[in-house]
Amino acid sequence: MCCRASWLVSSLSILATSFAWAQSTPANDVAATQAKREAAFAAMLSGATLEGNFTFTGPGRDPKKLASDKYTLGDVKKLDGKLWLIPARIQYGDKDVQLPISLPIEWALDTPVIVVDNIGLPGFGTVSARVMFFADHYAGYWQHGDAGGHLFGVVHRVKAAPTAAGGSAD
Repeated sequence: MCCRASWLVSSLSILATSFAWAQSTPANDVAATQAKREAAFAAMLSGATLEGNFTFTGPGRDPKKLASDKYTLGDVKKLDGKLWLIPARIQYGDKDVQLPISLPIEWALDTPVIVVDNIGLPGFGTVSARVMFFADHYAGYWQHGDAGGHLFGVVHRVKAAPTAAGGSAD
């Protein structure tokens, strides 16, 4: 019983500290931090190429078989609220489609996550997905009808243009 009580006291202490921090953090600091996260997300994806693989799960599918995909992105921007414009050229199998896609982005602390439920994409039908981005990688799960699977890959960022002095523009 002693260990359970100390665990409870420790947990309550952590919760109280977290609550106190949240209460003491001015709203403008939180907004500024979120604005920096959003700017970094837009910079990471704008002009980038996402290259990776996806699997198939569902009836009659082999979840160990990989297929490759590639997403070449245009200028990624936040629209209103949680919506972002992500212009993308999507290539996999015999598909090669260019679409301006508006997607909601949720945030798990500092991690952006695309969260879509039954959105219609021209040429693809109705799709649901959860895709998170972290450290120039992406991973998630997609679903289309009775098929679905995992997807994962690497974000290849646009290289900084060299300056007149020969260094990078960063």
